[in-house]
Amino acid sequence: MPVPSASADSPLPDGSPDTVDAAAARATRSLQGLSPELTSRVPQLLEAMRAVGTGLELHITLDRICETAAELANAHYAAIGVVAEDGEGLSDFVYHGIDEATAERIGRLPDGHRGLLGALIHQPRTLRLADLSADPRSCGFPAHHPPMRTFLGVPIRVQGEIFGNLYLTEKRDGADFNDYDVHMVRVLATEAGIAIGNARLYEAAKQRERWIDGSVAVTTALLSGSDAEEALTVVAEQARHLADSAAGIVLLPDDEGGMEVVAVSSDEPNGALGVIVPPESRIVADLLEGESVFVDDAASDPRIMTDIARAYGPVMMLPLQSDGRVLGTLVTPRARGARPFSEAERTLATQFASQAALALMMAEAQRDRERLAVYEDRDRIARDLHDLVIQRLFATGMMLESAQRRSVVPEVQVGVGRAVDELDVTIQEIRTAIFALQQGPAEAPSGLRTRVLREINMAAVPLGFKPSHHFVGPVDAVVGELTGKNLIAALREALSNAFRHAQAARIDVVVDSTVVLADGQHGVRLTVADDGVGIAEGGRRSGLKNLKRRAESLGGDSWYGPGIGEDGGGTTVVWEAPY
Repeated sequence: MPVPSASADSPLPDGSPDTVDAAAARATRSLQGLSPELTSRVPQLLEAMRAVGTGLELHITLDRICETAAELANAHYAAIGVVAEDGEGLSDFVYHGIDEATAERIGRLPDGHRGLLGALIHQPRTLRLADLSADPRSCGFPAHHPPMRTFLGVPIRVQGEIFGNLYLTEKRDGADFNDYDVHMVRVLATEAGIAIGNARLYEAAKQRERWIDGSVAVTTALLSGSDAEEALTVVAEQARHLADSAAGIVLLPDDEGGMEVVAVSSDEPNGALGVIVPPESRIVADLLEGESVFVDDAASDPRIMTDIARAYGPVMMLPLQSDGRVLGTLVTPRARGARPFSEAERTLATQFASQAALALMMAEAQRDRERLAVYEDRDRIARDLHDLVIQRLFATGMMLESAQRRSVVPEVQVGVGRAVDELDVTIQEIRTAIFALQQGPAEAPSGLRTRVLREINMAAVPLGFKPSHHFVGPVDAVVGELTGKNLIAALREALSNAFRHAQAARIDVVVDSTVVLADGQHGVRLTVADDGVGIAEGGRRSGLKNLKRRAESLGGDSWYGPGIGEDGGGTTVVWEAPY
């Protein structure tokens, strides 16, 4: 039985897409009664089919198909062009036979928007050419590309849908691809479609599993008692990892109607923290309405009105919303030139954002309950200090003053007078602590110096003593709001660590706004030193890591060293950032 000839530009026999079973059956029938030359190649074909069906990783499967097809057809080069989801161009291009050095010299991979590869996307059928350059659809090769003359292209279908095309060029013996090559490669393409379908199902399942695990990790982290800023950072970090993006960014609505970047996860400092996206941006309006926004190239999209976006390409902007309430926005940008986000990635990321928003709301409710309990406890402590401690100290002072008047010994009068003065100072400090305990967060004064004093006075209650403090330079005048807010958070973290771990009897706090940082910028430096037990070997460093991450997000740094105790006992924590 002679083998049917495949023309230079011939469609599949029935002119319509193959189903897997129909194509396999046709391919099997076409091998029955073949010539001895073709029959001798059947074992090679069966071995090629077995090799193609091995493994489940998609990209590894594509590499194996290229290599196997080149061996089967005795071709120098093989490639698979994966058609993009929208059917326009190629989303991936896997090749065999060209070394990495040559590939680097060639540069950009084919995108399938023009030329012969573009034509095969819109007309997926078997194509055999004796000379590529003679075809009117050919647009030539880029510089440094190896010469290619003979060509064989076969479509690959997965579950009846076009997945891409398998290309073979340059038969090793210098001859043209013959009818036997066409039939062998068609059978291989059918098996490749089955293998690719299995690999895609496996990859989709693994991808869903990763996103589900990420959602669980976010929920666990948010409900473990982290503060609000750390919770948002956790969301940004997980999203960056899961979306395989260059950064993870969280924005919250600001008072002016725009959105402010409040958390950033990135390997490279990008200066995004604190950036405001103005309300004039059309994207802000869409996000605040709870609509997701997908951008193919942030660098060229006119709707994006921030300079930091110019470094990125594809971007997903997902509203963090739950129960109709938009808490903020999660942004996952990829580098310029990176592959766009697939439909599956967009769906999974949207579900992740919804889960993260729900976890944020639950964490916020939990923190509100804890905050209410703390306020109730603070009110009780303030009442006890006022009703019991101050009254007893005042009564003791009156008794000492009475004793002073009765005494005739000058030394006793002087000593009692000093004791009374100390009691007066103590009463004033307790009253300051009571005032701090009764203050709510909304009543906090705006001056940095006053906010530092407030934190110190609040820390005095659990510590049992008041840390000393010292200000250097015009702190209130030069330190900006963003840096000041982070400095207060760093001070709170350092004092909390000292209370929980240091067992210190003395703590010194210094805020210096006259320092020059390592990069030459003017900045502010916070130093919190104690005479406690120091940091144990192998102990947890989560608080110190938080301080360092907070400083680095502003372009600063944080470190720790010996304390102010005897022989350097205790710990000194230093936190600094530019204004």
